[in-house]
Amino acid sequence: MPAQYFIGLMSGTSLDGIDASLIECSTPHEPIILCQHLQQPYPPAVQQALRQINADTPLATILRWHNTLPRHYADAVEALLSRAEISRTRIAAIGCHGQTVWHDAQANPPVSAQLGNPSHLAELTGIDVVADFRQRDLAAGGQAAPLAPLFHRVLFKAPHPRAVLNLGGIANITLLGANGDATAGFDCGPANTLLDAWCRESAGMAFDDQGRWAASGKVDPALLQQLLSDPFFAKKPPRSTGPEHFNLNWLNPQLPQTISAADVQATLAELTARSIAKALRQSGAQVDDVIVTGGGTNNHDLIERIAAAVAPCAVKHSDTLGVPAEAVESAGFAWLAYAALAGIRHNLSTITGAPYPIPLGGIYPR
Repeated sequence: MPAQYFIGLMSGTSLDGIDASLIECSTPHEPIILCQHLQQPYPPAVQQALRQINADTPLATILRWHNTLPRHYADAVEALLSRAEISRTRIAAIGCHGQTVWHDAQANPPVSAQLGNPSHLAELTGIDVVADFRQRDLAAGGQAAPLAPLFHRVLFKAPHPRAVLNLGGIANITLLGANGDATAGFDCGPANTLLDAWCRESAGMAFDDQGRWAASGKVDPALLQQLLSDPFFAKKPPRSTGPEHFNLNWLNPQLPQTISAADVQATLAELTARSIAKALRQSGAQVDDVIVTGGGTNNHDLIERIAAAVAPCAVKHSDTLGVPAEAVESAGFAWLAYAALAGIRHNLSTITGAPYPIPLGGIYPR
């Protein structure tokens, strides 16, 4: 089968912007080739507006953003095509995850809402779009998250067992057996979502650059244990979560009155590291290394805490394996677009809990 080109677009719960990747792939069993990638930050006004969306947001506002975000996605596609020096006519499809604004797999019925109207994106780009990746899994009884384990297996399979850790707004982990077999995956808990929110509220910073602020503080052991007592951390997989649960409304009532803001940041970073280590222990998996991806890889303090928490297991940056950390998820959704067009059904029983193989993604022709 001749090689095909696909574009993947990912904008995560950190709400920092859009990651776009161009991949080349030919068969489900062959490694994909990452041809180009870029990051396009959201304008500050867009970031602020998206962070304010919650269960009380008027429907008209939500729908307006559903139809506005495709313009930003289309700009990212245009910039990627220009950087890669490739014609849009050579792109088989765009895999667009959309912007998650609400995820509650425990609701009745369960919901997972991603903004970014794929019909509008197809019109703006003139390229077929694959989107709505989470909805079929929800309908089949799955958690709809995480989906990253499906493409972690493609990107990071090795002769030995390993874990792949994605540090986005939420930390999720993939467990791979030798040669990528026996894939499992689940959400560990909060990562950038709490760290960034506390930075904005208490330090007026968009994020903790390289984790320097957290490194200047001290972990409060009592607060850490209080936070780790949340029932989510004891729940057995499949499990998923999001900023709907782990947010400042969850955090602030638990804070002691005398604690410094820097000590809270240090404790939140330690919470992420300890919850990841706890998730590994709970899984019972024996892995040789942990490959770290996502925006949190730029937080040096957080990576050091994770390395200490999971020792003696080695922690490696995905860049050392030739896959830039910021490109992993967008490249993955490009691969999921390929899988959708190829009619592939995915076995998510050990990831989301969906009981039988299902297709992921709706196809929106140009």
